[in-house]
Amino acid sequence: MARQEEQTNQTTEAAAQEAARVAEAESSSNAAAKPPGEQSPEQQLEALRAEKDEQFRGWQRTQADFVNYRRRVEQEKADFIKSAEAGLIHDLLPVLDDLERAISSLPPEMRDLTWVQGVLLIERKLAALFEQRGLKPIEAIGQPFDPNEHEAVLREGDPGEATTVTGELQRGYRLNDRVLRPTLVKVGPAQNSK
Repeated sequence: MARQEEQTNQTTEAAAQEAARVAEAESSSNAAAKPPGEQSPEQQLEALRAEKDEQFRGWQRTQADFVNYRRRVEQEKADFIKSAEAGLIHDLLPVLDDLERAISSLPPEMRDLTWVQGVLLIERKLAALFEQRGLKPIEAIGQPFDPNEHEAVLREGDPGEATTVTGELQRGYRLNDRVLRPTLVKVGPAQNSK
């Protein structure tokens, strides 16, 4: 009986080998007989890999575009906030000017009154708030005339000699190194040349 089983196993093994040979022969003959539109599994796998790589590169480009978009939107938002802040500060500068004029015209005997001290405190707080936001006054008197920072309203002496700021009619300001409001000035010859 063991011999019979051994013969059956050998026969089964031989039949399996023969079936494998036949299948291989058929696949090679089918590959030769395939129409040009059909591909072998290896070719299909390579085409799928190439498509996957292209899809991955497209995803990377989209990801980079999104990062750039987000950065651009954040920059535009920051610029908009700075612009709105600059507009508000520019609109409030006349209030600061009026407070400074009112304080400078106060008689000395009134400076000790409580309500005057309150107004002085308001002026200091407003100036400190502007300074925190990057607002700085433009120094003008005694400086050479600079049309980027100064606006000449009055002129003394010869036009050729009027190169120095001799008076300040309205204080100018810079906001974060950008001129927000130019200084209204009187221009004349330098003081040491007289």
